[in-house]
Amino acid sequence: MSTTQRSQSALPLPVLPEGWAAEKDFKPLGTLAPATQRNIEPVGPHFLAHARRKRHHRTFSEDERIQAQENVKKVEDDDSGEISEPEDPLMLQRDAKDWKGQDHYAVLGLSKHRYRATEDQIKRAHRKKVLRHHPDKKAAAGNTEDDSFFKCIQKATEVLLDPVRRRQFDSVDEHADLEPPSKKQAQKGYYKLWNPVFISEGRFSKVQPVPKLGDEKSSKEDVEHFYNFWYNFDSWRSFEYQDEDVPDDNENRDQKRHVERKNNNARKKKKTEDTARLRRLVDDCIAGDERIKKFKTEERASKNKKRLEKEAAEKKAKEDAEAAKLEAQRLAKEKEEADKAEKAEGKKAKEAAKNAAKKNKRVLKASVKDANYLVEAGTPTAVQIDGVLNDVDVVMGKVDNEELAALAAKLQGKTKATEVKGVWAEEVKRLAGAGKLKEGEVKMMV
Repeated sequence: MSTTQRSQSALPLPVLPEGWAAEKDFKPLGTLAPATQRNIEPVGPHFLAHARRKRHHRTFSEDERIQAQENVKKVEDDDSGEISEPEDPLMLQRDAKDWKGQDHYAVLGLSKHRYRATEDQIKRAHRKKVLRHHPDKKAAAGNTEDDSFFKCIQKATEVLLDPVRRRQFDSVDEHADLEPPSKKQAQKGYYKLWNPVFISEGRFSKVQPVPKLGDEKSSKEDVEHFYNFWYNFDSWRSFEYQDEDVPDDNENRDQKRHVERKNNNARKKKKTEDTARLRRLVDDCIAGDERIKKFKTEERASKNKKRLEKEAAEKKAKEDAEAAKLEAQRLAKEKEEADKAEKAEGKKAKEAAKNAAKKNKRVLKASVKDANYLVEAGTPTAVQIDGVLNDVDVVMGKVDNEELAALAAKLQGKTKATEVKGVWAEEVKRLAGAGKLKEGEVKMMV
């Protein structure tokens, strides 16, 4: 396909400079070549546009308008997935002056995204809404030039693309809140139904990430950490978006300060109410959490086990102490009885030794008597008798019971004066040698 285009243009010639002398100063450098006629063929997108216009018999302006409409539809179709939702007829009739009362996310078709919507999604949603509701497009379609909803779109975009103002709006966006499940609903999936509620509330936390509710298999440490976090929840949530407008005029400063104080008091009240609301929510959740009941049961069982072990240990210690006491009493009694027996035995032995000593002494005294008081012939005189008996008493006083028994054994069966005197003389000599008997103490037996 080809086409020939010819055009004629009337271009103004430049003003000749003063002092120009026509042919005098003109110096031709060459000649113009003759005009050449060429055939021009469109290529690429221009060829496609030309073919489209020829096929549909359109002018340039008609084709551009139709293509613009198709591009708008294409953009709408591309964004019809994640940023598309049905428009509420009542919302389309909103008054732009009441922009604070509108749901900015719903105006842009981002109700399901809300605070999770990205900046790119907001811009795309704005472009889609503008293409659909621009006053010029409505005018071209024959509609009235009502641009109220278009202003709502512009205001919603302005708020949501400003991080500070969007944060203020998100702070009071009740449409993003999730109602906690009822007790009956929670029976069908307690943790699955409660977890989204805390995820929604967690968007207001200054501390991120927010701990998760978990499930029935969560450990005691994780569960305690979760509830401690929410009972000490540090929220950035503010309510200045709902402030009463402060007058901008500088003349009425008292009224301005009054409104500011009123707004501050209202914020504090709403903050306190929100904190109480959140605490009630956590109380309701923990009241139905079977894990808490299980942990308390295990804790009571552990305490009872420790108590029983302690009581058993105390009982055993008491029994051991009682047994040790009885054992000590038994040993003391046995010792006492043994001491008594030993004492009695000692007394008996002592008595026997005493009797044996008496007997041995009688034997010693009888030995000198039977030996005629050591006089070989004749009758001993009283002096001799007293002297011998005195020597016997002295010797008996110097020896112990064993020596006394040994001496008695040596004298046993001897009656002759010489034999008896020899035994006594030997004993006196031994005692003198041992230092027990001094010289002169014994007179008749030496």
